[in-house]
Amino acid sequence: MTDEQTALGTAAAKNLATTTKTAPQMQGITSRWLLKMLPWVQVAGGTYRVNRRLTYATGRGRISFAQTGAEVRIVPPTLAELPVLRGFQDQTLLIELAGRFEQREFEPGEVVAELGAPVDHVLVVAHGKIRKLGDGKFGDHDAVLGTLANGDHFGDESLTGEATAWPWTAKAATAGTLLVLPREAFADLVGRSAALQAQVDGYIAESSWAQDKHGQAAIDLAAGHEGEEQLPGTYVDYELAPREYELSVAQTVLQVHSRVADLYNQPMNQIEQQLKLTVEALRERQEHELINNPDFGLLHNAEHEQRIHTHGGPPTPDDMDELLSRRRGSQFFLAHPRAIAAFGRECSKRGLYPDSVDVGGHRIPSWRGVPILPCGKIPVNGGHTSSILVLRTGEDNQGVVGLHQTGIPDEYEPGLSVRFMGINEKAIIQYLVSTYFSAAVLVPDALGVLENVEVAHPRD
Repeated sequence: MTDEQTALGTAAAKNLATTTKTAPQMQGITSRWLLKMLPWVQVAGGTYRVNRRLTYATGRGRISFAQTGAEVRIVPPTLAELPVLRGFQDQTLLIELAGRFEQREFEPGEVVAELGAPVDHVLVVAHGKIRKLGDGKFGDHDAVLGTLANGDHFGDESLTGEATAWPWTAKAATAGTLLVLPREAFADLVGRSAALQAQVDGYIAESSWAQDKHGQAAIDLAAGHEGEEQLPGTYVDYELAPREYELSVAQTVLQVHSRVADLYNQPMNQIEQQLKLTVEALRERQEHELINNPDFGLLHNAEHEQRIHTHGGPPTPDDMDELLSRRRGSQFFLAHPRAIAAFGRECSKRGLYPDSVDVGGHRIPSWRGVPILPCGKIPVNGGHTSSILVLRTGEDNQGVVGLHQTGIPDEYEPGLSVRFMGINEKAIIQYLVSTYFSAAVLVPDALGVLENVEVAHPRD
């Protein structure tokens, strides 16, 4: 026998009660530190031109590969990343040249180039890690001068035909794959192609012009003289074709049924809440593009000389110090949270406890006083490796700047507009939501990247 109900139940009582509700919630909203920390420059004409001093030295880019099973081949257009081939457009010759590279495997500890030996091959690292070793000033042997990894190349100075010797020893730190081009194979192509011969001659001529250590056209100066010394005349030359950045766009069409907007607008405005979450998603995509876009994204616009590899795998204090040492006035690191955790583990192993600094009212971990800001948009490749960026920012500081245009029609937030598009035949209200943005690196040393950062937690 069951007890009879003696009072109104909660299920029925809820029919007369007012429900307390939240505004719509959304996963995926992050701190978006990059958007907060970048100084934003108003680009009134939609295009931002970066004028620089004339530079003769050609940078070293990364060579790309295609792999079929165990066979690795160079993607021919990327051979133009070799300084001597920068700007070369003959794809037929590049395809033939790519086919002349020979694949070679190496093992840990193997010497692939020896100090003092003649440079007679171009070597491209397809996979693995190679250390550059040299003798220190005071007799210490095998000092690590640098690290070469996927896409790096060395020995290309032999392509000009000059007899040179290796200034250091290249020794494998891991197993891997090299693609090797004998100097004679390149010389054979030069002998058969007037265009390739002209390319090499032009590179040699530019290399002989007066330039400073950064490859810029030199400014002649005199210092330390006495009396009436004849002073040099000089001028500062500029690049004739400076890079221009056009504002990119992220857009969507927000759609709300008129019946929803008319009848279900209390206590919260449906269009307002829909728009709020749409703007959040656009801002997240904006930060993703600023990091990963192949045209203007920071990961793709760091110069080769400003990219370094970790010494061992996980990010160590030594790696972070080397990253800082390559530029003045570094203002913040940007790293995936897993990379920050990996750096914390390395510090703990050494008994180091990095200080935290105040950034906008938040306590942020730092290294050498430079805050390490989290950013989940930096990719973690295969769940194993990531990158850590370091930036100097601002136009006055010759750093990295964000680009946008404010004052656009129907502006909802700075650089973001919400434009009413009308109501279609299905009674759907439509709004065009747009944001315009880009980023520019004013001089190469404003941005540095620590690559191949291992973030996987080691086994105990």
